[in-house]
Amino acid sequence: MHGAIDLGARQSAARKQQERRAQGGGASAGAGAPAGQYVVDVTDETFNTEVVERSQSVPVLVDFWAEWCGPCKQLGPILEKLATEAAGKWVLAKVDIDANPQLGAYMQQMGVRGIPFVAAVVAGQLLPFLNGAAPEPQVRQAIDQLFEALRKEGILPDAPEGEQPVADEAGALAPDPVYQRAEDALQRGDLDGAKTAFEDILAADPRDAQAKQGLALVELSLRVRSLDAEGAIRDAGAKPGDVQAQISAADVEMVSGQMEQAFDRLLTAVRGSAGDDRDAARKHLLSLFELLPPDDPRVAKARRSLQSALF
Repeated sequence: MHGAIDLGARQSAARKQQERRAQGGGASAGAGAPAGQYVVDVTDETFNTEVVERSQSVPVLVDFWAEWCGPCKQLGPILEKLATEAAGKWVLAKVDIDANPQLGAYMQQMGVRGIPFVAAVVAGQLLPFLNGAAPEPQVRQAIDQLFEALRKEGILPDAPEGEQPVADEAGALAPDPVYQRAEDALQRGDLDGAKTAFEDILAADPRDAQAKQGLALVELSLRVRSLDAEGAIRDAGAKPGDVQAQISAADVEMVSGQMEQAFDRLLTAVRGSAGDDRDAARKHLLSLFELLPPDDPRVAKARRSLQSALF
């Protein structure tokens, strides 16, 4: 529970603000539009009601995202799917940090520099949880581990009566058998084993989009875990003609949610190199496209730019 932030002060301030509005006859802020029964969009104004007060009876996972963040578009649908499966065991609250600067400031308090970022709010306490995108099996396992830790701490609220989660029903959250090897490997922290499992899935079905994204994310994690992020960016700036330095810096930028910067960096490397170096930059750029949905406009734009650079 290290790093928790007490939201009680915010809750008290929000109540006083609501009381002042009621006394003055002013209109109160509108509630965030629900994206589903267990998924809600929240704002600076609705965070107190939708998250802080709700967290007294059920855990709330808060997904901090932005429209420009490519990895956010990977993680968001996974969280929404798992929240729907949980059916009341926990609720997902989505926060657009560009539109809600006060909530984005909580990330600053926790020392978080990039998105996607997920926090857990339990009994009015904001806890750092996930930083960065990950395949569905890994996210599922992380959520299970979070709730197990909360139970051990004795601070997990009881589920509301009549809202028994689907997760408690036998087999309801069991992963698809074809992904079992990948999930087992991720649970062990065996990224190499997970990589092999995803490769085997794709060997059987090369069109499996989930496996493609899972493999791309695992491969990115394998590459970045051995890098010094600041050093990689610094080296790339000092060696503009070094394609491998540009590749490493692009990986760091992808993990930080700076998708367009990573794409532009590798496009510049393609234009400024030849032979094996040019091919290495091209192939790496194509591998980064797999991290995002194929219809993402940024991918489409980068693909067009790559074609122009090659021909």
